[in-house]
Amino acid sequence: MKALFLSLLCTIGFANFAQNNIVIHLDGQTTDISGQTHTVLAPSSASFDVPFDVVNNTGSSAQWRITRKQLSVPTGWTDALCWGHSTDPFGGTCYSSGQMNSNPWTTPGSQAVLFAINDGEYGKMKVSIDVEDNTFGQAHYRYYITTNGLTMLDSVDLVVDYIAAVKPVVKEEISITVAPNPSTEYVNIQFTGVEQLQLKMVDALGNVITREVLTSNRKINVSDLNSGIYFLVFEAPGSKSITRKLVVRH
Repeated sequence: MKALFLSLLCTIGFANFAQNNIVIHLDGQTTDISGQTHTVLAPSSASFDVPFDVVNNTGSSAQWRITRKQLSVPTGWTDALCWGHSTDPFGGTCYSSGQMNSNPWTTPGSQAVLFAINDGEYGKMKVSIDVEDNTFGQAHYRYYITTNGLTMLDSVDLVVDYIAAVKPVVKEEISITVAPNPSTEYVNIQFTGVEQLQLKMVDALGNVITREVLTSNRKINVSDLNSGIYFLVFEAPGSKSITRKLVVRH
């Protein structure tokens, strides 16, 4: 009977669910997808990122951790994760696939990495997926918002499809617009001719500032960047990379 109770507890504890006072959405978007599944197409066999924002609307401060559960993952695929406050200039604390060596796995609970998310603030959860070359298939991950790795408060699922001979659906020549340029606070990125682009922002010294996958037009906050020249590198499967120079001026 005790074994049966524990089995039922584990089954319930790792169900996918949503909580009204926690909002989870893709970075740069506003649609709440907590308790839901977000599906992406792997742009290539290279590692790519999927960034989420986790908003605290509970009415009080919280110190949340992230529990990652691999529901199904093709052989050879690896994943990593960064978790930090939205104001963290370093994007939080990042954990490699080697560190995330259990399933489920929970971010550490030491004071060195815990941080407070006040009511109305949010944390950034950046998921990195690295598919195995020529190992095509679908992976299913679940990310829980938790206080201690045991009590699950909310969750979001991520499904990644990696299809053989992936080719973009090109209706016309790829066109990318970056405006305003120069920019002081925000820059709008608009593109046509392809359904999905991988974006990498690089500074003048070659340092990578950010990476993300664009599935729609995007508004990026550049107010925290130093004044100077940056390069936006766009890549789509089957196409040459496209680079746009961006001037940030405060």
